Amino acid sequence: MKDYFQKVYEIVAQIPSGKVMTYGQIAALLGNPRGARTVGWAMQSAPAHLNLPCHRVINKTGGIAPRYAFGGAEHQRQLLETEGITFTANGCVDLPKHLWQTP
Repeated sequence: MKDYFQKVYEIVAQIPSGKVMTYGQIAALLGNPRGARTVGWAMQSAPAHLNLPCHRVINKTGGIAPRYAFGGAEHQRQLLETEGITFTANGCVDLPKHLWQTP
């Protein structure tokens, strides 16, 4: 599991400012398309010293993390908005505009 988490962190570290990825998208890149929950556990366990842009990882509908993560949903939203991420009327990230497709 430790190696898997490290691979998740390597992908997350590459997400550019102004873009987001979904938990499932990261899991699929790692060969486990049904592993979104494991990616979530990795995000929850991310060591602070890595300075990962964990706020750029969202759910498949563009929803941001629950209120207990990242200092709260509003904090994550503020971080994303600071990077130019826009949201739809229902409060989700505008995925067609901001979803990052790895090269």
